[in-house]
Amino acid sequence: MTSTLPAPAATGEKAARRPRHPYLTALATARGRTGLALVGLVVLAGLLAPLLAGHPPTDQSGLTLAPVGTPGHPLGTDDLGRDLLSRLLYGIRADLGIIAAAVPLGAALGCLLALAAAAHPAADTAVQRLFDLILAFPGLILALAVTAALGPGRLPVVLVIALAEIPVFGRLLRTGILAQRGREYVTAARVGGSSGRRILTRHVLPNAADPLVVQIAVSLTVAVFLEGAMSFLGVGVRPPEPTLGAVLSQSMPHLAQAPHFAAGPLVTVTALVLGLSLVAEALNREIRR
Repeated sequence: MTSTLPAPAATGEKAARRPRHPYLTALATARGRTGLALVGLVVLAGLLAPLLAGHPPTDQSGLTLAPVGTPGHPLGTDDLGRDLLSRLLYGIRADLGIIAAAVPLGAALGCLLALAAAAHPAADTAVQRLFDLILAFPGLILALAVTAALGPGRLPVVLVIALAEIPVFGRLLRTGILAQRGREYVTAARVGGSSGRRILTRHVLPNAADPLVVQIAVSLTVAVFLEGAMSFLGVGVRPPEPTLGAVLSQSMPHLAQAPHFAAGPLVTVTALVLGLSLVAEALNREIRR
């Protein structure tokens, strides 16, 4: 009597049955793809600014408030004769550099404080009061206070955004850690002899970190608005360096005469914020399943 062994499944079939990471699944949805496309276009424009810009962003010419389609100035010029396309592209580049430095810094500091709070009740009380102190200052008031101490510039903008994000990430991670500590698998690991550090790093943190990924996308959106508001009020990056908020602020007195002056930064900020919001929504929906 002979036995027939089942034929092994094809490699492609095995790969098809392999579960995808939830983040990749989220980004593969229509919302995720649309958000990534919008963010990718803006980021690519900023990265390629030296190649796409036909003029240095601070060079002035005799053409002031030139309309869209002017030879040599596809988006026209501003009130000082500077090429608007160049200022828009380099403004994107400056904004991306600021938020890419500020949001991870705020997230890292907030998570470190949350871990310190999880270590001891006294540390938890001190960290919570620190978060309350930071949250007592609205974003723009905090920006004015930091700028009054350090003066306008790129570093104060980074510090303001990072400070604003510290309590957001800290409280989110702290809440996740407290929720996971009450789960049965943590009790089982503790009974099995695992140390508190091993339980925290191998079990609690991986399960508590999912909301942080969504929060990063949301915080990048908030950072875009906060940087734009600081530059709009004149307490952000020093002129003549362009940022999206600075270009928009300079366009305000000329809206009736040259509406195209404000169109570029408005469309860019809208695309970036919409893209980040769609990515955050796609990730949030997948995580909550």
